[in-house]
Amino acid sequence: MARIALAAASIALLSLGAASAAQAAAVEKMQRFLDTTRTLRAEFTQTVVGKSGKAPQTSSGTMLISRPGKFAWLIDKPYKQQLVGDGEKVWMYDPDLRQVTVKKMDAALGSTPAALLVGGSTLEKNFTLRELGEREGMEWLEATPKSPDSGFEKLQVGFVGDDLKAMELFDNFGQVTSLVFSNVQRNPSLPAANFRFVPPAGADVIGE
Repeated sequence: MARIALAAASIALLSLGAASAAQAAAVEKMQRFLDTTRTLRAEFTQTVVGKSGKAPQTSSGTMLISRPGKFAWLIDKPYKQQLVGDGEKVWMYDPDLRQVTVKKMDAALGSTPAALLVGGSTLEKNFTLRELGEREGMEWLEATPKSPDSGFEKLQVGFVGDDLKAMELFDNFGQVTSLVFSNVQRNPSLPAANFRFVPPAGADVIGE
């Protein structure tokens, strides 16, 4: 179950939307980041803290994005796991279980905040965005979904200058998933093979 929770949180934290003219500064910052970023490579550390306050689950790895529509989320520790979006489907592979779960891209991302970093346009109609000011040396924005069926309460995003540095997702069950990015590279050359997934021989494939 921990593997599934970490993977679900990974998908949910890939992006956010824009807001109304009242928060023009925040919209311009986010839109500038999106407008100038076609590909992205970053290392991440992800921490998931449940409502119960039990010991947090921590994972780390590498994130690759090629807009529009493609991403690879490669978890290295504490165990290997792959999430690959090829533009049409999202593949989740657990090598230890030899299991592949596949869903259509729209179904996998749905109304989560995962649609914008990998998407080709903003999502003004789905989110309200406001500035939170400075914390921990970062300028923070908060995105709140307008749909009651989004599956999460809010998403906070931290920038240093125009660089994305952190994300925090608050779900509807009191769980908080935090991401800290390092070694961020904007617009690197990323081979198309990074965003293709072929199920390994002998693996169980579940889904569409």
